[in-house]
Amino acid sequence: MRIGFLGAGRIGSFHAAALAGTDGVDELLIADADAARAAVLADRIGGRAHTGGQGRIGGQGGTDARARADGRAPARTRAAESVDAVFAAGVDAVVIATATAAHAGLIARAARAGLPAYCEKPIALDLPGTLRALREVEAAGTLLQLGFQRRFDAGYRAAREAVRSGRLGRLHTIRAVTSDAAPPPAEFLPLSGGLIRDCLVHDFDAVRWLTGREVAEVFARGSANGAEFFRTAGDVDTAAALLTLDDGTLVTATATRYNGAGYDVRMELAGERGQLVVGLDARTPFASAEPGGPAAPEHPWGGFLERFGAAYRAELAAFVRAAAGEAPNPCSGREALHALLVAEACERSRRTGRAVAMAEFTEETAAL
Repeated sequence: MRIGFLGAGRIGSFHAAALAGTDGVDELLIADADAARAAVLADRIGGRAHTGGQGRIGGQGGTDARARADGRAPARTRAAESVDAVFAAGVDAVVIATATAAHAGLIARAARAGLPAYCEKPIALDLPGTLRALREVEAAGTLLQLGFQRRFDAGYRAAREAVRSGRLGRLHTIRAVTSDAAPPPAEFLPLSGGLIRDCLVHDFDAVRWLTGREVAEVFARGSANGAEFFRTAGDVDTAAALLTLDDGTLVTATATRYNGAGYDVRMELAGERGQLVVGLDARTPFASAEPGGPAAPEHPWGGFLERFGAAYRAELAAFVRAAAGEAPNPCSGREALHALLVAEACERSRRTGRAVAMAEFTEETAAL
C-alpha cells in the first residue's frame, strides 16, 4: 500500500516512522506546509528525499535498519514538494497529522478523491466544520478513522473487557485523570481548541468506549492561574468535569497543564464487586504519603508519545488493515463526534456556570 502522509511536526514525525515499519505499507510519501521539513523527516526515517518539479515526487527513497514483523525491510519513504503532489501521486490512503486548522479540508479532499483517511483529532475546531467534513465523507462513502489511541492501549483494553464482562459488577464511579508534565508553547493554545477539547476529549471517548454508555449531562469548571498566555487565549490550565451517564454512573474527569511530577494518565473504575485502575505502573508520577508507601518513580512518564507509543503503533496498523478492507473501522468520524460533543458541552458549562444536558447538542447537531 502507498500512503500519503501529511504533516511533519512532532506527532507527524512519530506516526511516519511507525507507519514505515508497519506491515502492509510499501511506500510513504510525506508532505508538509514546509517542504524542507518533509524532506528532513523522510531522510531521517530512511529515504533519500528531495523534491521534484511539476508536482512530481522526487527521489527513489531508501529504508531504515529496522525490520518489520514479517522480516521485510521498512517501507520506502520519500518526500513530496506539496500536498497537491501527494494527491496527484495515486496513493492508496492518506494519514493527516497536520495542524488542526487543516484537518477538515484535508478530510474532505481525501473523501472526494475516494481515499481512506486517518486523521488526528479533532476533525475541526468547531461543530459546524466537523459536521461539514463528516458529510463529505458520508457522501463519498469512504473510510475515516479518528485518532483516539487509548482504544489501543493494553490497560484500557483490559479495563473494557472487565467492565463489559461484568467482572466489576455495576459501575457506580469512574475517575479519569489527564495531566501534562508542562504547558505547551503559547502559540499552540489558539489552535488547540482549549484544554477540554484537546485533552479531556480523550477521557470522554474512553468512557464511552469502555462502558458502552452515553453521557447524559455535564458540569465543568476551569481555572487559569498559571502563565498569562492561557488567559490571553481564553483557555484554562486546569479543568474538572462531572459527567452523569445515561445509567446514572458518575464520572469525574480532571486535566491540567501543570503536573511537574510527570505525565499522568489514569482511569479508576469502581463497581459493586471490584475496582480497577488503568495507568498505575512503576512510572506513574506520584508518591504515597503513607509511611512505608511507594516513593515517586525515578523515571516517570515524560509525555504522551512515550506513554502511548505502543498504542499509537497499534492504531496505525489497524488503519492500514481497515484501509485495505481487511478489518472494520475501529473509530469512525461519527463515533468520534460523540466525544467532541461532550467536550463542547463541558466548554459551554465552564463558560456559563450551569449544568448542560447532552440533549441540547442533539438538537443543535440535527439542525446543522
